Amino acid sequence: MGEIRLTAESIQYIALFENMTRAKILDCIPEEERLVYVVKQGDMGLAIGKNGENINRVKKALDKPIELVEYSEDPVTFIKNAFGPVSVSSVNLTNKNGKRLAYVEVPNKEKGLAIGRNGKNIEKVKMLARRHHTIEDVILQ
Repeated sequence: MGEIRLTAESIQYIALFENMTRAKILDCIPEEERLVYVVKQGDMGLAIGKNGENINRVKKALDKPIELVEYSEDPVTFIKNAFGPVSVSSVNLTNKNGKRLAYVEVPNKEKGLAIGRNGKNIEKVKMLARRHHTIEDVILQ
């Protein structure tokens, strides 16, 4: 697992989320336009709640869009989870020049969604892969 340093702001967001949902949060990345939470493996149901009640309560309290990513010890599964609704065909991990890289294959019609507006989705995946599995870069194919 990579090194994760939480800011005071992140710790506050985690405490609020855990208190409202009882789901265990491993990481929180506050961004200007959204909050990205990494949820403990198996706690996704708690985080979302019945009919999305828990996540919607937190969204309302924070007045910000929230994205959830389920943690996995397996870097391939974690990267697939980080891409959210995008169907990931395959993830290949390699070492090049001492750097760990992930080559991710997605269907052509979903590449735009995988990248996101101004690259925000692929940047989120790259940051999470770096923080949690010391993967230097994620490359779409």
